Amino acid sequence: MTRPARIDAAPLSARDRRFYVALGILGGSYLVILCAMLVADLFYTSPRHLWTALQTPEIRFATRLSLLTCALTTLASLWVAVPLGYLLSRVPFPGRNLVDLLVDIPIVLPPLVVGLSLLILFQTPPGRWIEKVIPVTYAVPSIVLAQFMVSCAFAVRTMRTSFDQLSPRPEQVALTLGCHRSEAFWRVALPGARRGILAAATLAWARSLGEFGPILVFSGATRFKTEVLSTTVFLELSVGNLEAAVAVSILMVATAVVALFVVRHWAHESALGHPRTP
Repeated sequence: MTRPARIDAAPLSARDRRFYVALGILGGSYLVILCAMLVADLFYTSPRHLWTALQTPEIRFATRLSLLTCALTTLASLWVAVPLGYLLSRVPFPGRNLVDLLVDIPIVLPPLVVGLSLLILFQTPPGRWIEKVIPVTYAVPSIVLAQFMVSCAFAVRTMRTSFDQLSPRPEQVALTLGCHRSEAFWRVALPGARRGILAAATLAWARSLGEFGPILVFSGATRFKTEVLSTTVFLELSVGNLEAAVAVSILMVATAVVALFVVRHWAHESALGHPRTP
């Protein structure tokens, strides 16, 4: 892979130094605020209070439910993202640009709109019929569906980027050696995209964990029923329990940091726009 473009090192004039300092101040202002937020969270409460808050039955239930729903959402996202990402990358089918546009809609839509749209969908006759078979709205399946509608879009985008960066030549060679297109996919393309699959899974899981708006509208935030970590923060704030809200927030921040570490160092860095240097 190519290295990211850089400006060659050269003696800097006083004007150049002032220019770089100005850029650093503008960009650094955001980083200062971000770091200040994280430090404020860490020093708001003591480790003892943090541990006590995380041991409450409500937060323990929300943690278990979050782990379960995020795992199911990740599997469902990969089930869709791998084939769709491959099609968008390799096959020039009619309407590909439209499909590519549709995939981005959940990314740019306000989260509350996603939840409201799902709620309306299950008020239609087909949705009511599904509800008679499997209760979805304001139940655990609604959490998975709300997470899936947003996380899958990120997974598809990651998988398309991964397949785009894989040369199609090995697949073409496999075809000339007698493999069918499906065999070339399973034996050549899919193993080559294993880092991208890990990146897609990690991003889908992390995004699912932090999803709030669609879950609040479509699933509610009922204690010991549809409460996940993101809605726990909302519920604890609503009753004035700031220490518990901060405790859950720190837990989610730590999870996000681990997820970013996995994506950047163990998976395809290109999934986040950082190509791996040779």
